[in-house]
Amino acid sequence: MAWEIQVKVNEQLYIRNPELSELGKNILSNGIHMIDQLGLEEFTFKKLATQLSTNESSIYRYFESKHRLLLYYFEWYWRWMDYQLTYNVKNVKDPVEKIDIFIHVLMLKKEDMIQEGEEVDKEALHRIIIKEASKTYLTKQVVEDNQKKFFKPYKDFTAKLSDIILEYNPDYKYSHSLSSTLIETSHAQYFFMQNLPSLTDFGISKDVNEVISFLKELAYSCKKN
Repeated sequence: MAWEIQVKVNEQLYIRNPELSELGKNILSNGIHMIDQLGLEEFTFKKLATQLSTNESSIYRYFESKHRLLLYYFEWYWRWMDYQLTYNVKNVKDPVEKIDIFIHVLMLKKEDMIQEGEEVDKEALHRIIIKEASKTYLTKQVVEDNQKKFFKPYKDFTAKLSDIILEYNPDYKYSHSLSSTLIETSHAQYFFMQNLPSLTDFGISKDVNEVISFLKELAYSCKKN
Protein backbone atom coordinates (compact mmCIF):
# COMPACT_ATOMS: atom_id res chain seq x y z
CA MET A 1 0.00 0.00 0.00
CA ALA A 2 1.35 3.45 -0.89
CA TRP A 3 0.75 6.29 1.57
CA GLU A 4 0.80 9.91 0.45
CA ILE A 5 2.67 12.62 2.37
CA GLN A 6 3.73 16.19 1.71
CA VAL A 7 7.39 17.03 2.26
CA LYS A 8 8.11 20.64 3.19
CA VAL A 9 11.61 21.99 2.58
CA ASN A 10 13.39 24.94 4.21
CA GLU A 11 12.23 28.06 2.33
CA GLN A 12 15.75 29.54 2.42
CA LEU A 13 16.89 26.90 -0.06
CA TYR A 14 14.98 28.33 -2.99
CA ILE A 15 14.07 31.69 -4.46
CA ARG A 16 10.72 30.54 -5.77
CA ASN A 17 8.97 27.40 -4.51
CA PRO A 18 9.47 24.86 -7.32
CA GLU A 19 6.51 22.77 -6.22
CA LEU A 20 4.05 25.56 -7.05
CA SER A 21 4.57 25.67 -10.83
CA GLU A 22 4.87 23.24 -13.71
CA LEU A 23 8.33 24.54 -14.60
CA GLY A 24 9.45 24.20 -10.99
CA LYS A 25 8.27 20.59 -10.82
CA ASN A 26 10.05 19.87 -14.10
CA ILE A 27 13.24 21.40 -12.71
CA LEU A 28 13.05 19.02 -9.74
CA SER A 29 12.26 15.88 -11.72
CA ASN A 30 14.69 16.49 -14.59
CA GLY A 31 17.37 17.81 -12.26
CA ILE A 32 17.33 14.55 -10.30
CA HIS A 33 17.72 12.46 -13.44
CA MET A 34 20.47 14.64 -14.89
CA ILE A 35 22.53 14.71 -11.67
CA ASP A 36 22.02 10.96 -11.35
CA GLN A 37 23.26 10.41 -14.90
CA LEU A 38 25.96 13.10 -15.20
CA GLY A 39 27.17 13.64 -11.66
CA LEU A 40 27.12 17.04 -9.94
CA GLU A 41 30.37 18.24 -11.53
CA GLU A 42 29.11 17.79 -15.11
CA PHE A 43 25.58 18.94 -14.35
CA THR A 44 24.82 22.61 -15.13
CA PHE A 45 21.74 24.79 -15.19
CA LYS A 46 22.49 25.45 -18.85
CA LYS A 47 22.18 21.73 -19.64
CA LEU A 48 19.03 21.51 -17.52
CA ALA A 49 17.51 24.50 -19.33
CA THR A 50 18.25 22.88 -22.70
CA GLN A 51 16.57 19.69 -21.51
CA LEU A 52 13.51 21.71 -20.48
CA SER A 53 13.50 23.88 -23.62
CA THR A 54 13.71 27.02 -21.52
CA ASN A 55 16.23 29.75 -20.68
CA GLU A 56 18.99 29.23 -18.15
CA SER A 57 17.78 32.38 -16.38
CA SER A 58 14.47 30.62 -15.73
CA ILE A 59 16.26 28.03 -13.59
CA TYR A 60 17.97 30.77 -11.61
CA ARG A 61 14.58 32.22 -10.73
CA TYR A 62 14.09 29.12 -8.59
CA PHE A 63 17.59 28.28 -7.31
CA GLU A 64 20.63 30.53 -6.98
CA SER A 65 23.08 27.67 -7.69
CA LYS A 66 23.27 23.95 -8.34
CA HIS A 67 24.62 23.58 -4.80
CA ARG A 68 21.36 24.99 -3.44
CA LEU A 69 19.46 22.58 -5.68
CA LEU A 70 21.52 19.71 -4.29
CA LEU A 71 20.81 20.94 -0.75
CA TYR A 72 17.10 21.00 -1.65
CA TYR A 73 17.27 17.36 -2.71
CA PHE A 74 19.34 16.53 0.39
CA GLU A 75 16.81 18.06 2.78
CA TRP A 76 13.83 16.66 0.90
CA TYR A 77 15.34 13.16 1.00
CA TRP A 78 16.02 13.14 4.74
CA ARG A 79 12.59 14.53 5.59
CA TRP A 80 11.08 11.80 3.44
CA MET A 81 13.28 9.19 5.10
CA ASP A 82 12.23 10.47 8.53
CA TYR A 83 8.61 9.84 7.57
CA GLN A 84 9.53 6.29 6.55
CA LEU A 85 11.20 5.56 9.86
CA THR A 86 8.49 7.16 12.00
CA TYR A 87 5.75 5.30 10.17
CA ASN A 88 7.48 1.91 10.29
CA VAL A 89 8.54 1.90 13.95
CA LYS A 90 5.50 3.60 15.50
CA ASN A 91 4.08 0.36 16.97
CA VAL A 92 7.38 -1.47 17.48
CA LYS A 93 8.72 -1.94 21.01
CA ASP A 94 11.74 -4.18 20.47
CA PRO A 95 14.89 -2.06 19.82
CA VAL A 96 16.47 -4.92 17.84
CA GLU A 97 13.50 -4.90 15.48
CA LYS A 98 13.72 -1.09 15.31
CA ILE A 99 17.37 -1.29 14.25
CA ASP A 100 16.45 -3.87 11.64
CA ILE A 101 13.69 -1.61 10.30
CA PHE A 102 15.97 1.43 10.33
CA ILE A 103 18.61 -0.29 8.22
CA HIS A 104 16.05 -1.59 5.72
CA VAL A 105 14.55 1.90 5.42
CA LEU A 106 18.04 3.37 5.00
CA MET A 107 18.71 1.01 2.08
CA LEU A 108 15.20 1.53 0.58
CA LYS A 109 14.46 -2.14 1.20
CA LYS A 110 11.41 -1.72 3.44
CA GLU A 111 8.04 -2.63 2.00
CA ASP A 112 5.16 -0.12 2.04
CA MET A 113 7.41 2.92 1.70
CA ILE A 114 5.41 6.13 1.91
CA GLN A 115 5.23 7.84 -1.47
CA GLU A 116 5.08 11.51 -2.42
CA GLY A 117 5.21 13.46 -5.63
CA GLU A 118 5.85 11.91 -9.01
CA GLU A 119 8.36 14.68 -9.68
CA VAL A 120 10.75 13.01 -7.22
CA ASP A 121 12.27 9.71 -8.37
CA LYS A 122 13.18 8.20 -5.00
CA GLU A 123 15.58 5.56 -6.30
CA ALA A 124 17.47 8.12 -8.40
CA LEU A 125 17.51 10.47 -5.42
CA HIS A 126 18.85 7.64 -3.24
CA ARG A 127 21.72 7.17 -5.71
CA ILE A 128 22.41 10.91 -5.65
CA ILE A 129 22.55 10.92 -1.85
CA ILE A 130 24.99 8.01 -1.93
CA LYS A 131 27.27 9.69 -4.48
CA GLU A 132 26.86 13.40 -3.86
CA ALA A 133 25.52 14.06 -0.34
CA SER A 134 28.92 14.79 1.22
CA LYS A 135 29.25 17.73 -1.19
CA THR A 136 26.42 19.48 0.64
CA TYR A 137 28.49 19.91 3.80
CA LEU A 138 32.15 19.56 2.76
CA THR A 139 32.18 23.25 1.90
CA LYS A 140 33.61 26.48 3.28
CA GLN A 141 30.10 27.75 4.09
CA VAL A 142 29.06 24.67 6.07
CA VAL A 143 28.80 26.57 9.38
CA GLU A 144 26.61 29.24 7.81
CA ASP A 145 24.45 26.60 6.11
CA ASN A 146 24.15 24.74 9.39
CA GLN A 147 22.98 27.92 11.13
CA LYS A 148 20.25 28.15 8.50
CA LYS A 149 19.22 24.62 9.52
CA PHE A 150 19.84 23.11 6.06
CA PHE A 151 21.12 19.92 7.71
CA LYS A 152 18.44 19.64 10.39
CA PRO A 153 16.47 16.78 8.72
CA TYR A 154 19.65 14.73 8.39
CA LYS A 155 20.62 15.42 12.00
CA ASP A 156 17.09 14.61 13.20
CA PHE A 157 17.16 11.30 11.34
CA THR A 158 20.57 10.50 12.82
CA ALA A 159 19.33 11.41 16.31
CA LYS A 160 16.44 8.96 16.00
CA LEU A 161 18.85 6.12 15.31
CA SER A 162 20.96 7.29 18.25
CA ASP A 163 17.89 7.01 20.48
CA ILE A 164 17.18 3.50 19.19
CA ILE A 165 20.79 2.48 19.89
CA LEU A 166 20.37 3.71 23.47
CA GLU A 167 17.20 1.67 23.77
CA TYR A 168 19.25 -1.33 22.71
CA ASN A 169 22.11 -0.50 25.07
CA PRO A 170 21.47 2.38 27.53
CA ASP A 171 25.09 2.28 28.68
CA TYR A 172 26.62 2.83 25.25
CA LYS A 173 28.67 6.05 25.21
CA TYR A 174 28.94 6.70 21.49
CA SER A 175 25.38 6.47 20.18
CA HIS A 176 25.56 9.61 18.02
CA SER A 177 28.90 8.60 16.52
CA LEU A 178 27.66 5.08 15.78
CA SER A 179 24.45 6.45 14.29
CA SER A 180 26.19 8.79 11.83
CA THR A 181 28.79 6.10 11.10
CA LEU A 182 26.09 3.58 10.19
CA ILE A 183 24.41 6.01 7.81
CA GLU A 184 27.61 7.15 6.13
CA THR A 185 28.94 3.59 5.98
CA SER A 186 25.77 2.40 4.27
CA HIS A 187 26.41 4.94 1.52
CA ALA A 188 30.13 4.27 1.25
CA GLN A 189 29.80 0.49 1.15
CA TYR A 190 27.05 0.62 -1.45
CA PHE A 191 29.16 2.96 -3.59
CA PHE A 192 32.28 0.84 -3.18
CA MET A 193 30.34 -2.32 -3.96
CA GLN A 194 29.27 -0.84 -7.28
CA ASN A 195 32.42 1.07 -8.22
CA LEU A 196 35.46 0.09 -6.10
CA PRO A 197 34.69 -3.52 -5.20
CA SER A 198 38.07 -4.31 -3.63
CA LEU A 199 37.15 -1.94 -0.79
CA THR A 200 34.26 -4.18 0.29
CA ASP A 201 33.42 -7.82 0.88
CA PHE A 202 30.43 -7.47 -1.46
CA GLY A 203 32.19 -6.62 -4.70
CA ILE A 204 31.58 -9.99 -6.33
CA SER A 205 27.99 -10.62 -5.27
CA LYS A 206 26.90 -6.96 -5.36
CA ASP A 207 24.12 -8.06 -3.06
CA VAL A 208 22.50 -5.26 -1.05
CA ASN A 209 21.32 -7.84 1.49
CA GLU A 210 24.94 -8.53 2.37
CA VAL A 211 25.47 -4.82 3.02
CA ILE A 212 22.38 -4.88 5.24
CA SER A 213 23.77 -7.84 7.20
CA PHE A 214 27.07 -6.00 7.68
CA LEU A 215 25.29 -2.86 8.91
CA LYS A 216 23.26 -4.92 11.40
CA GLU A 217 26.41 -6.53 12.77
CA LEU A 218 28.01 -3.11 13.09
CA ALA A 219 24.95 -1.76 14.91
CA TYR A 220 24.66 -4.70 17.29
CA SER A 221 28.37 -4.50 18.09
CA CYS A 222 27.60 -1.73 20.57
CA LYS A 223 26.41 -4.39 23.01
CA LYS A 224 29.38 -6.72 22.71
CA ASN A 225 31.81 -7.02 25.59
